[in-house]
Amino acid sequence: MDAAEKKKKPAVAPPMTWRTRLSVLVAGYVTDATCRADGTINRRLLDFLDARVPPSPSPRHGVASLDLLLDASIPLSARLFYPVAGEAKPKPVPVVVFFHGGGFAYLSASSREYDAACRRIARHAAAAVLSVDYRRSPEHRFPAPYDDGLSALRFLDDKSNHPTAGGDIPPLDVARCFVAGDSAGANIAHHVSRRYTAAFSTFSNLRLAGLVAIQPFFGGEERTAAELRLAGAPIVSVPRTDWLWRAFLPPGADRTHEAAHAASPDGAAGVASPEFPPATVVIGGYDPLQDWQRRYCDTLCGLGKEVRVVEYPNAIHAFYLFPEFPESRDLMLRIKDIVSGAGDGEH
Repeated sequence: MDAAEKKKKPAVAPPMTWRTRLSVLVAGYVTDATCRADGTINRRLLDFLDARVPPSPSPRHGVASLDLLLDASIPLSARLFYPVAGEAKPKPVPVVVFFHGGGFAYLSASSREYDAACRRIARHAAAAVLSVDYRRSPEHRFPAPYDDGLSALRFLDDKSNHPTAGGDIPPLDVARCFVAGDSAGANIAHHVSRRYTAAFSTFSNLRLAGLVAIQPFFGGEERTAAELRLAGAPIVSVPRTDWLWRAFLPPGADRTHEAAHAASPDGAAGVASPEFPPATVVIGGYDPLQDWQRRYCDTLCGLGKEVRVVEYPNAIHAFYLFPEFPESRDLMLRIKDIVSGAGDGEH
């Protein structure tokens, strides 16, 4: 390739520090090194490579955390992050039910990156964050994580489940509940919102006030312009997403399935209901999934839903896990506004 051809080749990532670039390369290496051609994952190697951290009952940066068992029959657990204000009688706080990314197959609520991200959300938004450790594929395919998400909402709906140990855990105001996630976690947040809408009459206390979908993982059978243009982009690649969809979808299903294709009639069922919450969708300019994310926004708008679109032209997929990016800091402030009811995103 001569110099002129190199000059014409579009950039697939913004400028990054060497430390950030190394972290991004490691994330891609872990995925590629642990997924097998037969559709399974080397969990032993992954557990070695995925740095996990314990909960912190003592506050760090004003936020403490503890692990909860949500459903012993699955078993399903979650990590609760909560701000500690040092008050004798803490005030009730809204709740963000969070679903981590990782293509339905990777990472967990205790992974270092997501422990740190949820801690930042709790601190900035002055909210409790329940990070759900949903079942992962390929061992647990569709609809396991969606069922787990709805189970988490049912756990919160029963106020007798709310933890009070130590006296510093603020009361959880589940009438101000948000679902949020990034990548596959944002996909889960969407489908859990649909399930909540369908089962709305069975909830006594919990009300969904909003959906925050950070670079949601959706797809279809065709290749979009962004997927072709951004071949070689950090974190996400077409071969990786192809493998992840095969590992998650029911055997024999393709990406027209409701789980992948949010614009399909099945994938959008229930969205027009008044109980489906207003959505904020975050899109990055260097994310190969951005065209699917815009189609998702168009689908929500077409069904009469309130949608805030937040675009970061210089953001890669999973940018917000890297606090050094200015877009990551800006997103935390936007989440604070959304949870406090002051969001003013672009429509």
